[in-house]
Amino acid sequence: MTRDLGALEQVLEQLQASADPAIANLFDRGAPLLLTRAPGRLDVMGGFADYSGSLALEIPIVEAAFVAVQEHSEPSVRVVSLGFGAEAGKVRSAVFPLVELREQMRSHAAAREYFQRDPTQAWTAYVAGIIAALQVDLGQQLRSGLSILVASNVPEGKGVSSSAALEVATMAALTALYGLEVEPVRAALLCQRVENLVVGAPCGAMDQMTSMCGVEGQLLPVVCQPAELQSCFPVPPGLAVWGIDSGLRHQVSGADYTEVRVAAFMGYAMIARSLGLRINPAADPAASPGAIVIIDDVYRGYLANVTPAVFERDYRDLLPESLRGADFLREFTGTTDTITRVLPESSYRVRAATAHPIYEHRRAAEFRQLMQRPRAHESGQRLGSLMFEAHESYRACGLGSTGTDRIVELVQDAGPGRGLYGAKITGGGSGGTVAVLGRVAAERAIAEIITEYASETGHTPYLFRGSSPGAAAFGVARVSWREASWRVDKAGPRASIAVGKAMS
Repeated sequence: MTRDLGALEQVLEQLQASADPAIANLFDRGAPLLLTRAPGRLDVMGGFADYSGSLALEIPIVEAAFVAVQEHSEPSVRVVSLGFGAEAGKVRSAVFPLVELREQMRSHAAAREYFQRDPTQAWTAYVAGIIAALQVDLGQQLRSGLSILVASNVPEGKGVSSSAALEVATMAALTALYGLEVEPVRAALLCQRVENLVVGAPCGAMDQMTSMCGVEGQLLPVVCQPAELQSCFPVPPGLAVWGIDSGLRHQVSGADYTEVRVAAFMGYAMIARSLGLRINPAADPAASPGAIVIIDDVYRGYLANVTPAVFERDYRDLLPESLRGADFLREFTGTTDTITRVLPESSYRVRAATAHPIYEHRRAAEFRQLMQRPRAHESGQRLGSLMFEAHESYRACGLGSTGTDRIVELVQDAGPGRGLYGAKITGGGSGGTVAVLGRVAAERAIAEIITEYASETGHTPYLFRGSSPGAAAFGVARVSWREASWRVDKAGPRASIAVGKAMS
């Protein structure tokens, strides 16, 4: 049982007390609900380099999304979203005709168009969009109407994967409802496809992988080629990680993230051409216009497989610091990234964006090695240096922000003398949350940084601390109405994720 189940029971009771009959009567009290839970994640190392094949080191956070589902006889799918904890007060709802969903979820492209018709309902793509994966990828048609409740306290727009938590919890709930056995890694990758192809956000795989497969208190290493889980390991005794929210909203679909991602794929195409690799038009009809396929037995399609030494010797001077999309497109029809496209009018930082995953992969590998050593706390300053280097690389790519830079600066000012070793912007950058590494006893220094930042900016940061299990470890619970209130009975892992504990 996780500590937030008590709060969830209160949410269910508040649901029933709603003045809106459509919300109050979402569930039939005479039938049980299936309940799943998926946490957000804190990106410790690896960050947005996941789409270039980097090693990513992620930890599941305490904040999580719950999804409760129940079948009903009406020909509709009803979705209600409620926040709790720090996200309390947010209420959203939508109703979809069952026949319409069955028709519009026939492909990811059709589903994307369907959910984008009404901007006020775009949020439903993270939840109801999973139905597209159910139908297209798993061959499971909706057999009846559904009631779906989403209750989340993962703060939105802070770079801690609130969207992945929704997708993963919904995937776990719906596959459990239909008795589908889906291995956790595959389930996570299907959720990523929903975010890429239905929501339209070009994220890598690390968010959904952590939300699904994460282990409480442990760093989850994922080599994103595309998603190889490696052995989890605990945060070493004496050390702790925190997340400090900058107050600047992060969006994975924002122009900065997308431009840097595109620039990295542009750099890869230029490297491939210099090697004489065969470049063909993409055959996938769902790919972006002009997408290409590179036959690559050297780096297997991932920049992270280029070593820093080879990059410096053979490729750095080959790549322009900046390149207009139109100039690139005169020589290439597009890139190997099937979910983004090169815009002729945009200018791209090709060299910095290409260098980042090459160096970040090695930084993450060294970070993991040091964290797994006996007496890892004695390597705190080197661990911190690796984080500061990663942060500077984000900035070189154009993904920094005044708020995150200031938090990192405050951590540097406090330094090892106050028990703080390192800090870096996380996830897609351009705002969001800063990950901080330090000694367990450095809580006072963290509090002072929050106070100082609040006095300078007027924003009191949200502090992410602690960890919780991923969706696979939580499994599926039954919720039933007993003695005038809802009660959650932990039923253990179910066929939906088909493992007893997350992989480690």
